[in-house]
Amino acid sequence: MQHDKIKINLSAVSETLLASLWARAKISREHNSLLNDVKAIELVEHIDYDFSTIQKAFRVNLVGTLTNTVRVRQFDDKIKEYIAEHPKASVVNIGAGLDTHFYRVDNGSIHWYDLDLPAVIDIRRKLLPEPDRVTYIAKSFLDRSWCKDVKQNENGVFIIAGGVLMYFEEVQVKQFFSLLADNFPGSEIVFDGLSKLTAFFDSFKIRRTGIKGIRIKWGIKDACKMTQWDDRIKVIEQFPCFHSIPRDLAWDKSIKRFMDAVDKNRLINIFHLLV
Repeated sequence: MQHDKIKINLSAVSETLLASLWARAKISREHNSLLNDVKAIELVEHIDYDFSTIQKAFRVNLVGTLTNTVRVRQFDDKIKEYIAEHPKASVVNIGAGLDTHFYRVDNGSIHWYDLDLPAVIDIRRKLLPEPDRVTYIAKSFLDRSWCKDVKQNENGVFIIAGGVLMYFEEVQVKQFFSLLADNFPGSEIVFDGLSKLTAFFDSFKIRRTGIKGIRIKWGIKDACKMTQWDDRIKVIEQFPCFHSIPRDLAWDKSIKRFMDAVDKNRLINIFHLLV
């Protein structure tokens, strides 16, 4: 980690990575039993960016930070499960931003690929130079050519896409899944999705963070609908985002009620598919 602060100048969807980063750092400082992301804390301290608007947006309670952080925790768990069975697998992180999954799940033999737009990868390289067995891919996930950059795919491919697909039209998401099925048959993917109602309201919440020019375009509550897009898509599992997450006794009762309500109504979900 470099000691000089790196100035961040992003816009639209790319800028949401800063809200996610701030949330992970906050939870790691205050509730590290849920997520202990030491790298996120380091990154926030080494970035030249005014986080005050994001802080104000999340200041009301833990809800905003929890929904960001729990996704990361669930993804960590799913990656660990997969690489326990496929220790030399390739893991592809779609829309990697400043995610730090690799540092928490690395088993010493996986191959890791972080994919994001060139401007984001440029910042990532400055803050987090590529470790051994990690490759950065500076492309859009809709650019078919990135598939050729995943060189090691004979020992299984596991794909994660956190906080990404919801910002794209359904037709683009369909194209992405066809791309995966064409190039990585038999691979697995884990991603998060919002119900259409949650997607509508979360678009307003994003604006309160000060990030402009984006909205949530795709909402989904049941991944079984996606199997109608392509008969190669199979649902392995789907569950509400707070499933199996312990409720901290120190949290306000309103936080616990929120978590229970989100899960009961399947407002935010984790999807695990085979393609």
